[in-house]
Amino acid sequence: MTRISGKTALVTGGASGMGRLMAMKLARRGARVVIYDLDEAAIEEAVREAGAYNGGRAYGYICDVSDREMVYEVADRVRREVGDVEILINNAGVVTGKTLMEAPDEQIERVFKVNTLALYWVTKSFLGPMMEKNEGHIVTIASAAGIIGVSKQTDYSASKHAAVGFTESLRVELKRYGYRGVRTTIVSPYYVDTGMFRGVKTRFPRVLPILDPDRVAEKVMRMIERNRQEIKMPLIVTTVPALHVLPANLLDRIMDFFGVNHSMDEFVGREGEPERHVPVKERA
Repeated sequence: MTRISGKTALVTGGASGMGRLMAMKLARRGARVVIYDLDEAAIEEAVREAGAYNGGRAYGYICDVSDREMVYEVADRVRREVGDVEILINNAGVVTGKTLMEAPDEQIERVFKVNTLALYWVTKSFLGPMMEKNEGHIVTIASAAGIIGVSKQTDYSASKHAAVGFTESLRVELKRYGYRGVRTTIVSPYYVDTGMFRGVKTRFPRVLPILDPDRVAEKVMRMIERNRQEIKMPLIVTTVPALHVLPANLLDRIMDFFGVNHSMDEFVGREGEPERHVPVKERA
């Protein structure tokens, strides 16, 4: 069992959605919580709420995780002002929800910068001290779309496949070189009911439900505490890797039957919400 109380835990994208829920659950368990996000007002509000749970041991930083240099600069501040991060939750993510030909090039690049490349910059920022102590936990929030491709998710699904590969490779790399005390967890849920996937539909909600974010966040906490290496949600998602032994046409028909490839037909996402930018002064 991993004890969360007294640990320093960092959540990227931690000022809203499931990231915020996980930050609050960490705070309730007695962790020092560090929140990365882009929305300064949301960060301040989340820090106040988390601080009410853990005696004021909550810290917030504006950080665009897609900006490598900014990630390293902010990480230096965290180490100076808070200390070494012992639990890292790579949660920040974006989605376009468009077909390949509809998706603007810059949006595709943004998906990979946030969902994939940021895993490298943020994890490298804090992995060194974990290895020195041979203790720590790195959680990557991936997706069921990281196990199987989905229509209108050529960028998102590919980025989450990469996230799964990143975490699996990191796990075996750490074990091979003697850092078995540094744990990893990969989380692969079906759609979670947050603003990020507003409008998605499921054909069989009892079998493939749109997941409650609080339940997913609580599950992640239990996985950290129990040192579980992976979790797929709901239960039927655990069968998806085995389906890849089937011919592609048959696999496609199964996914069509369950409505997976039509799930994004009414996708809205955060459309209409103001774009969040990092103030220029924060990059100085």
